[in-house]
Amino acid sequence: MPTPTLDHPNFKAIKDAFPGATFSGTEFRGQSSLIVQPKDLHAVMAFLKNDRGYDFLSDVTAVDYLNYPGDMPGRFAVVYNMINTTTEDRFFVKVYVDPTLPTDGIEDDPGLYVDTVTDIWPGAEWPEREVFDMYGIRFNNHPDLRRILTWEAYPAHPLRKDYPVRGRGERESYRIVDRSDA
Repeated sequence: MPTPTLDHPNFKAIKDAFPGATFSGTEFRGQSSLIVQPKDLHAVMAFLKNDRGYDFLSDVTAVDYLNYPGDMPGRFAVVYNMINTTTEDRFFVKVYVDPTLPTDGIEDDPGLYVDTVTDIWPGAEWPEREVFDMYGIRFNNHPDLRRILTWEAYPAHPLRKDYPVRGRGERESYRIVDRSDA
């Protein structure tokens, strides 16, 4: 199998535009991903939209790399999936963050912050809220950062890998509703 080459034109353009920043890149099955530092995320995302034509933010999601084999730059990654609708090119940007507090609760961890991109792509508002709700990663300057899939007082972030599969008893406190109650 040939060794993959990082030949996507965005890699060189971003490296030239941000000479003092540290980046790494990967390619897998024809898809290119750029890994940026949290402090450089917002500027890189604005550059990709304004100078490289990535006018559609398709998705914002996160990954929990707890117990993942290999050496990861952080436990969590926020992943941005962008498309240039003129060239139909898809490009991914990842930013890794590492918790500084235990992750079994809902504490406001200063290690789990990245900048919002809602000022660049307004459609990022709800996906960033979902990442916050499910993983506990907060977004600086987000216009409405609150839970979107669970209730406001939910005691955890359920897509973290250290969250029990069956939950912590949240469902047991609900009153059972049957047909006679309707």
